[in-house]
Amino acid sequence: MHGPVMLDLSGTELTDEEVKRLQHPATGGVILFSRNYSSREQLYRLVARIHELRSPPLLIAVDQEGGSVQRFRDEFTLLPAPARILPFFHGDLARARHAAHELGWIMASELRAAGVDFSFAPVLDLDYGLSEVIGDRAFAKTAEQVASLGQAWMLGAREAGMISVGKHFPGHGGVRADSHLELPVDARALDEIMHQDVRPFRRLIASGLEGIMPAHVIYRECDAQLAGFSSFWLQRVLREQLHFNGVIFSDDLSMQAAAECGGYSQRARVAIEAGCDVVLVCNNPEAADEVLKELEDYHDPVGMARCARLHGRPAPKWDRLRESNRWHNAVRLAADIRESPGDDLAL
Repeated sequence: MHGPVMLDLSGTELTDEEVKRLQHPATGGVILFSRNYSSREQLYRLVARIHELRSPPLLIAVDQEGGSVQRFRDEFTLLPAPARILPFFHGDLARARHAAHELGWIMASELRAAGVDFSFAPVLDLDYGLSEVIGDRAFAKTAEQVASLGQAWMLGAREAGMISVGKHFPGHGGVRADSHLELPVDARALDEIMHQDVRPFRRLIASGLEGIMPAHVIYRECDAQLAGFSSFWLQRVLREQLHFNGVIFSDDLSMQAAAECGGYSQRARVAIEAGCDVVLVCNNPEAADEVLKELEDYHDPVGMARCARLHGRPAPKWDRLRESNRWHNAVRLAADIRESPGDDLAL
């Protein structure tokens, strides 16, 4: 069993300081960014080095959504932004679902061939035309469309041996502010959020969604805390009402909105006590050390058992993957959607 903290790395190889952090008993995983990638061969070596540090191996994750949020690009299939899928098929949801399934499959197949366990995807926020940070990361405008396409993406990834993490619960699309830079406050009533934004999460949970990341947003008519630090959202709604039994990941504790909850050790403790199984600390080594010290004696057998189910299943190696007709078809599909003129995509 590993600990409840997921950390980042500074470059394409591990430093001695990072090895020490990853061997800390409170560490449970690593999230990789673009700065950690230069080629597939380099990624293989980095993943192997991380895996050899602990037994069972640490979890390895990445944000590989498509569009502007795709950390590994060269030598990987360039995925279209999720918002481009449905317009490409002129609103035909059945055809868009098939495409989302195949894009989820190729995303997961390529990451698993490199040894990465999972991507923090799909984004299940609704596109209200408000959020600066969500934008074309959202599949669509309506709850039904987002639920349908997000579910297809998840099932495609699962077919390739990868779990999915839906984000940002209960929905980040209703606020303009970017939680990386400021504190977003959503003033809508609980009933509206539950009947709209939560619907995609409900659909995917019913289909076995394995992970969820809550939003660094305050829904002031529902609870005074940011959702990722709120026992109302994480326990009463997510666990009790929606019957979610997977892993709850905090969003990055280094984001500006999280400062609402105090210093880094306090942020980590509040998130864990509210119901998070894993907390992320990125882009701040000193904060990572502070959180590791705060949680070094923390032990939750239930949460860690949930995390143990997140390891990717065995998958074909890259050369074998590229021999398949399905991979070639998915590559063409991704390119067709990505390269289509935006003017032709209006519904």
